[in-house]
Amino acid sequence: MAGILQGSDLVETAIQIEKNGAAFYDEMAKSAKEESVREKASFFAGEERKHLEIFQDMLSSVGESQPVETYPGEYTLYVKTLADQHIFTKEKDAQAQARKAPSDIEAIDFALGIERDSILFYSEMKNFIRKGTHEAVDKIIEEERKHFRQFAELKKQISES
Repeated sequence: MAGILQGSDLVETAIQIEKNGAAFYDEMAKSAKEESVREKASFFAGEERKHLEIFQDMLSSVGESQPVETYPGEYTLYVKTLADQHIFTKEKDAQAQARKAPSDIEAIDFALGIERDSILFYSEMKNFIRKGTHEAVDKIIEEERKHFRQFAELKKQISES
């Protein structure tokens, strides 16, 4: 399969996403007006750092896989596009996004998008890594889903108050 990405390439991308996610949530915690938003953002910054450690540990043990494609390079292009389009490819961009949110609700909406994109990226990443590492990625995906639900609940609470 031409141009296949190595599992390590995607894990390194995941490492950068988690670093930048932590930077975003740290900045969100600093700029939030509501105490509940500050607390939740600080909590999620810590969660992103935990994910970062898991991916760093995983880096040495990933392999590569060759997903089924309808044309050569199809899956590589798809996953590379997912990674390139992910909002957290640069730390300064992540911090700027948190600072420029005009309100806590807009910051939460942005965070919901981050969590959704992370779930999609990590779900697709599993096709490129050794099956023995899937359990760790599945755990992270479930945590990202939980974060999504928690932010959705927080948004609802703030909107109702």
